[in-house]
Amino acid sequence: MYEDLGFEKLLDEDGFFAQLLGRSPSGEERVLLYGPDLPVVLLTGGPGMGKGRLLRAVHDRFARRVPVIHLDCASREYADRAGPEPRARSAVTEALVEAALLLHTWRGTGGAFTFPRLFAGLAVIATGVADGDRAAIRTEVERYEELLQQPRLRGLGTRDFWRGALLGAVRNMLGDLAGQALGPYGAAALTALLDALFEHLTPRVEAELTRLYGEYPGAAGIPKHGLRRLALGFQAGGEPREDAERFLFRALREDLDAAYGGLGGWLGRVGRPALLLDHADEPLGERLLRGALTDRRDGQRDRVVIVGTARRADGGAFLHGGLPPRAVAAFRPADEVPATWSRRRDTEGDRGPLSAGVLMLRMPFLTGDQLRKATERIQLGAEREGGTHRRRITAAVAQLSGGRPHTVIRLATAAADHRMETDANDRAILDAGLHHPDGAAERSVTDILLQELILDQLPVRLPGEHHDQWLDLLTHLSVAHDLECADVLLRHHQAERVLRLTAHEVARLLDDTGWPSCERHFIGDFGLRQLLVHRLYGLERDGAAWHADHHLLRDHYAVSEPSGGAFHSVATHRMNHHLVSGGVDDVVRHLAAGLPGRPRQWCEELLEIAQAPYPGGADERRKRAQGLVPVDGPPLRRTVDQLLHAVWLCEERTRPTGGEMAGTLEQLLRQLSTMNFDGAGELGPTATEWSLLAANEQPLLRCDCTDQLGRGR
Repeated sequence: MYEDLGFEKLLDEDGFFAQLLGRSPSGEERVLLYGPDLPVVLLTGGPGMGKGRLLRAVHDRFARRVPVIHLDCASREYADRAGPEPRARSAVTEALVEAALLLHTWRGTGGAFTFPRLFAGLAVIATGVADGDRAAIRTEVERYEELLQQPRLRGLGTRDFWRGALLGAVRNMLGDLAGQALGPYGAAALTALLDALFEHLTPRVEAELTRLYGEYPGAAGIPKHGLRRLALGFQAGGEPREDAERFLFRALREDLDAAYGGLGGWLGRVGRPALLLDHADEPLGERLLRGALTDRRDGQRDRVVIVGTARRADGGAFLHGGLPPRAVAAFRPADEVPATWSRRRDTEGDRGPLSAGVLMLRMPFLTGDQLRKATERIQLGAEREGGTHRRRITAAVAQLSGGRPHTVIRLATAAADHRMETDANDRAILDAGLHHPDGAAERSVTDILLQELILDQLPVRLPGEHHDQWLDLLTHLSVAHDLECADVLLRHHQAERVLRLTAHEVARLLDDTGWPSCERHFIGDFGLRQLLVHRLYGLERDGAAWHADHHLLRDHYAVSEPSGGAFHSVATHRMNHHLVSGGVDDVVRHLAAGLPGRPRQWCEELLEIAQAPYPGGADERRKRAQGLVPVDGPPLRRTVDQLLHAVWLCEERTRPTGGEMAGTLEQLLRQLSTMNFDGAGELGPTATEWSLLAANEQPLLRCDCTDQLGRGR
């Protein structure tokens, strides 16, 4: 129902993918975009931005028209299959075999594919099986024999040539192996296999293997040497294995390319084949991307469309060769599709960073209009509550999601049967129940989103010993503002551990995972921070964990060196944590004492102190802002009390304020401007400025988080 949300232009009949693949979803021919040097397309965006959803939509819409294979590089399945024979298989080889077998079953235009070049490489690494005897090697080689079998839809050209020549040689080779005593050493088995294979090859087959495996480093144009080096490199592990895996991936792409060549390919094949790599920032995906990008940088050309996903905005550190990231060709779905693409030539020469071979498609936040339409479509059941309730839900979803598509879908679905009071905090919908699509029992939408956005997408470089505490650490860090603030919390909550994470390391891991940063909040994504804050308050009864974290930071900044970090002063930072943990009256006294003689600095401090979430429980801020709650003290202090609560309401960004609170802000500031203290008159212009911002639901204190929220309006 929502698979094309935000991607309509990309997937339509004349969209980017139709042009890239050469066929529209309905099967109409399209002029091919780019080539013969094709870019690797990377979909970039953090968790919940729709990268995987877009890949699935591309597969579902185009896989009946052109060969499109979808692989999940985060799946443990490939490593598990490789586990029994670690010297003869790897996660990469198992992924390549799966892709080849899926293409072997292609029943669209042109029929199935065969993979003789890939088979030759897989056959030689089969000699690394643990037993090392002829029966074990024969069994391993036979795993791949299907890649050579005759397709059901017979065609012309290289497929029949390979089927007859190489398949016959393989069967003869297997027969020869069955009659040989190979001995206990893998080298002897490899020599025997190569001798048997090349003894039965026709000159034409050998010439084709020479063209490919003769180019293997150190082969000197001799395919037998190239295959031997490939096998030995694979079995050696480390970088030699990565080189061997890269060459096997190249062999698969060359097999696909050959199927499109010649008379048979020209008559029977259409468009381009595609390999879709979800979670391509995982080690498996990175190896595949690195291999294709390296080959294409070195001059190898093929027609295989490769589309991967990456959470980091720069696509991943491996693309940049240790250098600071440089500008990469990129566009967004709302943009016009780039009509041309050419490889960037760097001053370093042809072997510049791999990023020169990439075209980035940046995943978009939903626009305000898209968000409203999506929420209303999901929320049809809410109509029975009336238009006001529907608009309230839509506003809450927009605020808590920041336009992140997956969060929009989950929150709107959970809120369909959730009754929300007009004056409720937006976070009230985070308690709504949701049945997970996998059929599991109902859970709160908060738990499901944190599972999907955090636990199911752990940072690739997060050490294993921290997996069990990652969500808990982020939950506590939801109240932190800067690195110092975060380190105080991390030291406390990791006190019993020998191996600990620092704030700098956590910030780097969040960046690697695609979460945005903010100069005023350690968890820089507003929506994620609201989920974590909500979880923190619910960890212990009556918000005990929430209060404990804020008390820890309040006490730290009571004795800290005079550096405010994200704040203008340590005192202001301390008051921010004191405000949300029961110290409202102390904060009011602090503000009332600090106002005379310094109205400009005071206004800055007020905004910094009041930019804070409100803990759970009864919320009397609106009444207190309007003077409906009795407060002791002189007029200055009582007015400051009201103003603090009005600003706090506006700055939290999770409650409706609108014109009512704009009027309250203006009235209170003008009231202060008429009082008898130094600089009072300077508050008049501030009254006008703040009331206009509040009336238009604009932040009084801007930061990266508030700019993110603006995208979802």
